[in-house]
Amino acid sequence: MHPSRRRILGLGLGGVVAAGIGPHLPAAATDDREWSVRSRIRPPRFQDAWFPITAYGATPENATAGINRAIQACHASGGGHVVVPPGVWHTGAINLLSRVDLHLKEGATLRFSTDPADYPVVRTRWQSVEVYNYSSLIRAEGQTDIAITGAGTLDGAGDNEHWWYWIGSGQYGWKPGMPNQRADWGELERMNNEQVPVDQRVFGAGHYLRPSFIQPFRCTNVLIEGVTVRNSPMWTIHPLECRNVTVREVTVDNVGPNGDGCNPESCTDVLIRGCTFKTHDDCIAIKSGRDADGRRLGLPSRGIIVEDCTFVSGGAAVAVGSEMSGGVEDVWVRRLSMPPDPAADEAWMQWVLCVKSTSTRGGYVRNINVHDVDSRAWMYRPLEITFSYQGGGNQSLFPDVRDIRFDRVRVARAERAYRMVGAETQRIRSVAVTNSRFDMVAAEAVVQYADDVTIRNVWVGGAQVG
Repeated sequence: MHPSRRRILGLGLGGVVAAGIGPHLPAAATDDREWSVRSRIRPPRFQDAWFPITAYGATPENATAGINRAIQACHASGGGHVVVPPGVWHTGAINLLSRVDLHLKEGATLRFSTDPADYPVVRTRWQSVEVYNYSSLIRAEGQTDIAITGAGTLDGAGDNEHWWYWIGSGQYGWKPGMPNQRADWGELERMNNEQVPVDQRVFGAGHYLRPSFIQPFRCTNVLIEGVTVRNSPMWTIHPLECRNVTVREVTVDNVGPNGDGCNPESCTDVLIRGCTFKTHDDCIAIKSGRDADGRRLGLPSRGIIVEDCTFVSGGAAVAVGSEMSGGVEDVWVRRLSMPPDPAADEAWMQWVLCVKSTSTRGGYVRNINVHDVDSRAWMYRPLEITFSYQGGGNQSLFPDVRDIRFDRVRVARAERAYRMVGAETQRIRSVAVTNSRFDMVAAEAVVQYADDVTIRNVWVGGAQVG
């Protein structure tokens, strides 16, 4: 649990939130690599053709077949917009096709079935391990030019009675005697470690691995814009092995277990802009495969831009990992806000940036840039780099982590300003924390097994430390 505001104030380690961060210095300029990534990210465009789901037999009580028929008709005619009108529409799995925009009008809600039988078994990844499992609620595989847009709501209907209790925690409604994911996850981890062929890793019916909500898989030119997405069974937006992805002005409200907001995995050229996240797990988590699978596939995530987003609650605003065995590089994060939540007794986020790995991952993390962050929420450690996430294991496959820049970050309250702990056999290299202010902190910063660490124009608890 994080300390209360009263406890931090009682420590006497800082005064009121400062108005600035010392001498005014310009933010880091956009570099050539970022401009190159930006030049490649272009949202898809669609024909001016409209396909109301009601014209294809969708009813509020059962919209599944009508929605998918409208998508098929739209695709066959060369593309356009499949329109969900105002109202609550109950549906099962939706399969997007090329050149189709699923457009939700203001006041429209797609409420998804909680019956696992409504989600066919498909090839996917679960916790970044390749598997055949339940389809995500909205899925596309191998498609080009797809979108989910509009001012409506996607409701996964996850709660302590549906999906969430599968994690096996009483916090989410599980009770002794109820099924849970533990045995299945253990078996899938074994299959990964032993590199059992993927076509033999079949779960689904009779198993308890929760599906993600939105998963474009091996798709090109993807847009998710404007919608509110809530109550996912597990990860909310999970682009997997995709290229050219834009997630813009989306609201994610998902406080369930493993309810990450947006997890680009093994993706190239991704823009996440102007979104709002309220989660219990990481808001944005960049991934690239777990352990043996990630190293075998060798599909990194690279060219990721996150900007102008608001984080109400969650783990990390931006996490790298922990499933990052395929590598992560060239990430730019800027202009983030963590405002206090007036509806909460104590607003909180755990990290601004958390690079998390273990001794079993391998892979690499390089060229991660965070600039211009304002956090008024309580925070655990604004910057953390760790090789011992969830215990860390007892192997020696540590990642190569280097070139991390953390600039113009302002945090009102935190347990520590930063914590960087590598391994004796694999040191973290080249980290810079600059032009930043951490006003109230409860403990000293930690730097271990790290080389070429620069702390410059940084204020902690009212004192300049570098």
